[in-house]
Amino acid sequence: MPIQIIVEKCTGCMLCLKACPFGAIRIIDKKAVIDLHKCTLCGACKDACKCKAVFLEKTTAKCELPDIKDYKGIWVFLEQMNGKVQSVSYELLGKAQELAKKLGCEVSGVLIGNKLEDQLDELIFCGADNLYLVEAPELANFQDEPYTNILVELVKKYKPEILLCGATNIGRSLISRVAINIKAGLTADCTGLDIDLEKKILLQTRPAFGGNIMATIISPNYRPQMATVRHKVFQPMAADKKRKGKIIKESFDSSLYFSRTKLLDIVEEIESLVNLSEADIIVSGGRGMNSPENFKILEELAHVLGGAVGSSRAAVDAGWMPYSHQVGQTGRTVAPKIYFACGISGQIQHLVGMQSSKIIVAINKDPDAPIFKVATYGIVGDLFQIIPALTKKFKEVLRK
Repeated sequence: MPIQIIVEKCTGCMLCLKACPFGAIRIIDKKAVIDLHKCTLCGACKDACKCKAVFLEKTTAKCELPDIKDYKGIWVFLEQMNGKVQSVSYELLGKAQELAKKLGCEVSGVLIGNKLEDQLDELIFCGADNLYLVEAPELANFQDEPYTNILVELVKKYKPEILLCGATNIGRSLISRVAINIKAGLTADCTGLDIDLEKKILLQTRPAFGGNIMATIISPNYRPQMATVRHKVFQPMAADKKRKGKIIKESFDSSLYFSRTKLLDIVEEIESLVNLSEADIIVSGGRGMNSPENFKILEELAHVLGGAVGSSRAAVDAGWMPYSHQVGQTGRTVAPKIYFACGISGQIQHLVGMQSSKIIVAINKDPDAPIFKVATYGIVGDLFQIIPALTKKFKEVLRK
């Protein structure tokens, strides 16, 4: 055993018991007894024992690194819902092509589902050099176990060096399970991806410490290097109908498709306006809105512009808006053509979710609010006067 009590030397003084931070020692018949299920081999008991009755042998564990020389290529998990490939997949294909040029490799997409052939050409036009297609009636809708089993088998067979996935509800549920199964690292919610040209490894950048700093993470010794990226962080590449690609159809034993859970129904969220993630114009409110009733003036402006209503975390935490409208590090990442930030101070956690917007219009009574540092246009004043005035003016202009 790595740790033992030398009974002949133990006096039952209880110094080791008091020193153990994990409650792993008891005194029985005036002798110390160690519970090996609780002991972490920290050595506190040995240091406390004046009788030298604790024997602790620490050995240096040798970790054998895997052979990664045969891993090559960039893969993108192509998320589909109700038989339609989601836009985040096209965004990742575009970014993967940028990375592939620096590595001198191909980009492959992995598509799992049923009856998806009508979308294969578009995926190739938008960046896929190869498509690994797995189709079966049981795979029509996402479920954790079968999708994980399939992706794990494909990774083991073809050995990609990078695997990218959208940081969606489906992506987050799937890719963490895959990482555990293949013993690879995973960086979640990346806002930037690049290649270290000297070492030829993936640089994965994401917010850390509550969004106060940006950390770049690497995984030099394990493959594939895995990362999830939020919707709207990257732009899809323009479709090139001259691009050619290879379609590789794979099938597996039906036992791999087994799931302990059963999908009963898919209920789509009903939104009063357009989908926040897809909106070209977003009108967001923060703590400065003062009450949930005041969000009606934002809804009126959004309705006139054909946009969506968003909110900061402060407004969601206050119960003024549902979580589905939250923009920021712990909400949705958006990149509309125009983003109105109304009564939002502009903390880094919120900026992470909307700073890729083409035009940012900030409305705040505090001229020193951080939001003005990233705003394209800033309006200092009372938003309860400014927003109705903007709504009225847009109505007049758009009516013409």
